[in-house]
Amino acid sequence: MTAFLIVLALVALVVIVTLVKSVRVVQQQTVGIVERFGKFKTGLQPGLNLLTPFVDKVRYTIDMREQVVAFPPQGVITEDNLMVSIDSVIYFQVNDPVRATYEISNYIQAIEQLTMTTLRNIIGGMDLEQTLTSREEINEKLRYVLDEATGKWGIRVNRVELRSIDPPPSIQDSMEKQMRADRDKRAAILTAEGMRQSAVLSAEGQKQSAILTAEGDKQSRILRAEAERQARILKAQGEAQAITTVFNAIHAGKPDQGLLAYQYLQMLPSIAQGDANKLWIVPSEIGDALKGLGSAVGQVAGIAKQAEGDWHAPELSNGEVPELDSAAAPAAVAEADNAVREAIAAAESAAVSTRSQAAPTMPAVPPPAPSQQPPAPAQEPPAQEPPQR
Repeated sequence: MTAFLIVLALVALVVIVTLVKSVRVVQQQTVGIVERFGKFKTGLQPGLNLLTPFVDKVRYTIDMREQVVAFPPQGVITEDNLMVSIDSVIYFQVNDPVRATYEISNYIQAIEQLTMTTLRNIIGGMDLEQTLTSREEINEKLRYVLDEATGKWGIRVNRVELRSIDPPPSIQDSMEKQMRADRDKRAAILTAEGMRQSAVLSAEGQKQSAILTAEGDKQSRILRAEAERQARILKAQGEAQAITTVFNAIHAGKPDQGLLAYQYLQMLPSIAQGDANKLWIVPSEIGDALKGLGSAVGQVAGIAKQAEGDWHAPELSNGEVPELDSAAAPAAVAEADNAVREAIAAAESAAVSTRSQAAPTMPAVPPPAPSQQPPAPAQEPPAQEPPQR
């Protein structure tokens, strides 16, 4: 009984082991490599799969998803003999699990070594400046070389990224100084450009201001010249009209030697009041001298003793012509005589006041002796009759 139970237990154990060996469950995006007596038999697809127990064996399980592998930093020498440290990241995917299993023993290690050698080859043809500024170019070249090399392994390299490129500390310090100097240079250039633009704009503004000022001064001078010209023209026309009017009025009034004598006597007080006249002597015989003044003036060339001619009196502002009253001639003559007497008196008073002011500074002039008096005129001119108007 006991032996029977032991045999039964052994048979049950064999059956269970056989069932376990013949049934295999494969996960999604995973492929199992089955070998029969050490030789590739088939690949197990995701799901439930049946195997021949004790004959078939699942040797490898390959992950078909895209994988990411980060490689440690590697030292690479650039073309200008500088050591830089570069770490990279590889994105790859297994396309053929059979070839990835049997073509290479460890494809991850193979990709790492291939990446290192390819980086040395690519970076060795670039200087440090190109290495730091040509990451996209390096990534593309590296991906192309790796994809071509891993294609026969059933692996496709999708993307290669250089995570960091670290030059030596001394080079980093020099690069920082260079960058700082370059930025200072650009700042100085921008400052100079700003100052230049400001100076140019200021000069342009001053130029425009000077031009506008000159234009305004020019226009102002032109307008003032035009106004002055018009004023001079109008003044000359007014003077011409005034001279013509006075000339016509004088000739229309038929002036004679009495009028000229009257005008001369009116000027005597003005002559005596001059600032430069320190001494003014009026002889006591000025009355007798004035008697012949009319006759002396009448002898001036061009002045007739009695005005003659057909002269028209000047028109007034309202267009009327003043009438000459012949009956008023005697009254006018009497008025002229009175004006002559007043002018003589004014001249004498002006002479006396001038002598009194000049007495402290100048010696008095003694009156001339009777023997030094100028001789009287031999013949006194006849008295002139009043002008006929």
